[in-house]
Amino acid sequence: DAAAGHRRHHTRDPELHGTVTMIIHHAHPRQHPVSMRGFSMLEVLIAVLVFSLGMIGLAGLMIFAIQSNHVAYLRTQATFLAHNMAARMGANPAALWEGDFANVTLLAPGTGITTSWAAGCSPADLATHDIQAWSQQVNTFLPAAKGTITCGTTGLSTTPAGTQVDMRPPYGGSCTMKLSWNEAKSATGTPQLHTFEWVFQP
Repeated sequence: DAAAGHRRHHTRDPELHGTVTMIIHHAHPRQHPVSMRGFSMLEVLIAVLVFSLGMIGLAGLMIFAIQSNHVAYLRTQATFLAHNMAARMGANPAALWEGDFANVTLLAPGTGITTSWAAGCSPADLATHDIQAWSQQVNTFLPAAKGTITCGTTGLSTTPAGTQVDMRPPYGGSCTMKLSWNEAKSATGTPQLHTFEWVFQP
């Protein structure tokens, strides 16, 4: 029966009497349905959306890291400039006792150094030079900077005077330094003022 996948084959064997009938079976491979599944447009759009959200988040992290590095840089500069001025003041105790650092205000940007050493200098001249040099540095490294320094001897029972000051005794009072600057990510952005305040003894 060819329809059933069989075929009869007749042959004669000389040594056997009669006819030998063989049935040959033809094996047909089983037909398995092939399941083919592709990506629908909706799945592609969802994948693109998830990827886009991930990239936006990564970009936000990079911007935050850059801004954090900039803020850290500005605060490091402020700390360095504060210690620099404290060292200048500590090297000039006579000017401290005489009140040359009693009320210091950061000079405006562009203010130059006007002191001259042609005929030597006094402690007050050196203090003026240090204030001008410090103001230039602060205005260079800190955007929209403002600063003040106040020093006083409140609480001291005695203070040196006259020839005692000329002997350069260490300053016994205390000073307060305040620095503020703009930490905004751009010069035209919303100001983000940060203030550094330090109480120290030069």
